[in-house]
Amino acid sequence: MRRCFAYLIAATIALVAAPPAVMCALPAPQPADVVDILVGGVAQPRFAHGGRWYFEARKGREYAIRLRNPYGVRVAVALSVDGLNTIDARETTAAGARKWVIDPYETIVISGWQTSQSEARRFEFTTEENSYGQALGKTGNLGVISAVFFKERVVKFMPETSQGRDRRQSAPDSPMPTESAAGAARQESRAKDEYAATGMGRSTDHAVEQVWLNLEDAPSMTVNMRYEFRPQLVKLGIVPPAPTADPLARRERARGFEPGYCPEPPHKK
Repeated sequence: MRRCFAYLIAATIALVAAPPAVMCALPAPQPADVVDILVGGVAQPRFAHGGRWYFEARKGREYAIRLRNPYGVRVAVALSVDGLNTIDARETTAAGARKWVIDPYETIVISGWQTSQSEARRFEFTTEENSYGQALGKTGNLGVISAVFFKERVVKFMPETSQGRDRRQSAPDSPMPTESAAGAARQESRAKDEYAATGMGRSTDHAVEQVWLNLEDAPSMTVNMRYEFRPQLVKLGIVPPAPTADPLARRERARGFEPGYCPEPPHKK
């Protein structure tokens, strides 16, 4: 029987026994319905291409990841950004990773790298050279966000004993790596050669508690999303290029006299 080391956001720290399985004819959840990328609180558009999901990275902007539990039992979600676990920045399997706990049908928002039991550092779109992964020397998976959902194993109803209760412990501080400051904005002419990654932004309050869960061995759902700056999405054929201005065509559309009269100048107060 496998037990999992997982985290609860402070807003959902109530520890209750897993409910019995509910049998009902609900549609199967789709990956696009359970993970959103938020910029300024707004879910970003996603593009399906080549069997993968893509979205546009907006350089210099902070973002957050919204996770929704579509099941009638608790889930633990292994969440990685650029191949790094968002809780401890380790590169592990999804099964072996520390995870975020979500109550049945609830939604949580993960806004950054968890650096202690009470704080996180905001996710921020930046370039590869200024990324958190570059600061740690772990650059093999830049540009991808992965969320793997594991259901809590449903237990038959029995009188609860002290051994059967979830154990609550204090979450140890995650190691604080060397800070990587976001670089200055690159010139527009160089944007086509830049590749998106995630940096470490400002500190924010994000209290968590550590619990132990008995999870199913196989994940119930895996969601992988790729992100790039717009020039790279254009190169990949995912979004169309922006229309280019043609000065000669504009001049060819010019005409002479237009009907009407000379306008009065703006009134000065």
